[in-house]
Amino acid sequence: MDYNNIRNFVIIAHVDHGKSTLADRFLEITGTIELRQMRSQYLDQLESERERGITIKMAPVRMSYILNAKSYILNLIDTPGHQDFSYEVSRALAAVEGAILLVDITQGIQAQTLAKFYAAKKMGLKIIGAINKVDLMNDEEELSKRIKELADLIGCQPKEIHKVSGKTGEGAQQLLAAIISQVPPPKDSVSDFRRALIFDSFYDDHKGVVASVRIFDGEFNIGDEILLAAVDEKIKIKELGYFLPKIKAAEKLSVGEIGYIATGIKEPEKIKIGDTIINLKFKISNLKSFVLPGYDEPKPVVFVSFYPEANDNYQELKIAFGKLKLNDSALNIESDFNEVLGRGFKVGFLGKLHFEITTERLEKEFGVKTINTFPSVAYKLKTDKNYIIVKNPADMPDYCEEVLEPMINIEIISPTKYLGNVLQLKEQFRMENLETKNLGERIMLTAKMPLSEMIADFDDRLKSVSEGFASFSYELADYKKADLRKMEILVAGKMIVGLTRMIHETKLEKEARKSVEKLKNILPRQQFSQAIQAMAGGRIIARETAPAMKKDVTGHLYGGDRTRKMKLWKKQKKGKKKLLSRADVSISAEVFKEMVK
Repeated sequence: MDYNNIRNFVIIAHVDHGKSTLADRFLEITGTIELRQMRSQYLDQLESERERGITIKMAPVRMSYILNAKSYILNLIDTPGHQDFSYEVSRALAAVEGAILLVDITQGIQAQTLAKFYAAKKMGLKIIGAINKVDLMNDEEELSKRIKELADLIGCQPKEIHKVSGKTGEGAQQLLAAIISQVPPPKDSVSDFRRALIFDSFYDDHKGVVASVRIFDGEFNIGDEILLAAVDEKIKIKELGYFLPKIKAAEKLSVGEIGYIATGIKEPEKIKIGDTIINLKFKISNLKSFVLPGYDEPKPVVFVSFYPEANDNYQELKIAFGKLKLNDSALNIESDFNEVLGRGFKVGFLGKLHFEITTERLEKEFGVKTINTFPSVAYKLKTDKNYIIVKNPADMPDYCEEVLEPMINIEIISPTKYLGNVLQLKEQFRMENLETKNLGERIMLTAKMPLSEMIADFDDRLKSVSEGFASFSYELADYKKADLRKMEILVAGKMIVGLTRMIHETKLEKEARKSVEKLKNILPRQQFSQAIQAMAGGRIIARETAPAMKKDVTGHLYGGDRTRKMKLWKKQKKGKKKLLSRADVSISAEVFKEMVK
């Protein structure tokens, strides 16, 4: 295959702007998938993706297409649109030369449209603009306005913006032709050595760890000895091939191609996303100088501790996290131990949705049910003259000299008519340095706010006040001193590990009352009453009582002196008190899950 006939590209867009649907039309046009096998969102293979209707994992596919009697290989990578999975997008961008920037005509440019555009531009990719869902727009004036917005963003002429419909396929062939004519082919090898970049991986029971790769120099063949540069591991290639989109074995992979290499490795930790694979067929000195530029290390911002619902499932949970780590390198996993919940793992995520999706995958893909703590962020705690990072609120002292919380710079794009509603969120989510910029019918708000507020329910509240039309993107900023308090939950005088949280002083009492009331409503009744308390700084700030299950111990008595009933009631009360002193108060997995929702 002539590398000049190869085009590597991605589709990038805001969440739910139609990336996967457009990819479906490409698969049909190129004949990669037969019509009888076609289904909606074909490249979205995870159950969670299909249920939620969003892309979570990038999906590469190799398509063959003939244009003007010339055959081309088109390597497409469908990417996620949600902010939490921006790291997935960054890895895909490093493996291609071009990008389709897709915008939903009914919504226009959104926050993630801008974020993805700037990321692709920074990587030096050829960006082709496309307006999607044109079948839903009959207003030519509105269509022209959307096209001009996108053209101004990219810096091209409006006539260069493609009008497509992922649903009907309108304009899809013209867009493929533009990919061929405008996206540059891969560059030729600069020397005799052979190297590839790992941009993803997954586990196969028979093939071991399978690395998704982009070949940047030379070629790779079955049986070649290769070096995994980051871990200094030498292995022989067991199998290699392409994504069609299911894997199909081939004899070799050459410069410019995207495919997979089966390593046979059974230890997931030996494969690092962003690592360089070097073919040792040609002896090279100073191998480190030939390592390809990888990606920025993912920076987890949300931390949650996971414990198996059944203690004897710890090993299954460990294996499951190991396999998840293979195709989700953004997961940061450390061993953890809790006196009540036993052995588990402290896991770092890129956001709240990332955490929710991972929890679903553990149960649906691996059959492991877990108990998890409240999502938290990494705080800086001052000790003497130094600062230490504390990721678990339970590790925070009741009093400390100074606590700093992570801040984010946030951009919100909203229709102008919802500006007043959006501004009402300022106090609730402790936003500061708020500025606005007029974008015509829409307005952009930039502000600084605590990361902990964003992972609470900011997304839901923003969608609610804007009727779903506002969107946001963010990036980590710095740390700032904050008036935070550690809030602990006690049931029948015993602390419930995992429900401890860091709360801002202004919200402490409200959150305390809300927590004890919620726990009272969902806690199963016992033979004795249970005091539910929220404590901060050594004092109780909220309390509820879950009443005991009632049993009429005097129901069999008829008439007679009331003292007989009194004796039985006192005996019952004494028995409940004795039972309480011996009771091992614990919270079930179901209660934990309800509390952390």
